[in-house]
Amino acid sequence: MTSRGAPAQHLRDLARLRRVRDRIDREYARPLDVEALARGVHVSAGYLSRAFRAAYGESPYAYLMTRRIERAMALLRRGDLSVTEVCFAVGCQSLGTFSTRFTELVGMPPSTYRRLAAQATEGIPACVAKQVTRPVRNREAPDATPSLA
Repeated sequence: MTSRGAPAQHLRDLARLRRVRDRIDREYARPLDVEALARGVHVSAGYLSRAFRAAYGESPYAYLMTRRIERAMALLRRGDLSVTEVCFAVGCQSLGTFSTRFTELVGMPPSTYRRLAAQATEGIPACVAKQVTRPVRNREAPDATPSLA
């Protein structure tokens, strides 16, 4: 009986994780933390973090920040909002944290991105620009520090 129960439990766990991911996708601009997300699916924050990372390759917080940065990129491409306005519009509470995470994901500060993206995506439909400029966590990117070899 337990051999049949394990796959069923695994499917229930995956469904929970999809609900968490979907909630992050929908509510990225609201104040969300791992504890609130875990309460929403009736598990502990530690369990949610471990299971989410195992299923999606990144923590719930990293996934949330990626969604926020993605939306910030779209708002910055429009060019009608300041970096500070975009920061708060996507749910970040700290301009410093927002700028740091943006730079990590995109490779340049938000102010530079705003200036360059407006020029680079001029005349391109928004749906195409979004796909082409989507941030990707690149854990294999070369280190910015010079090598001594």
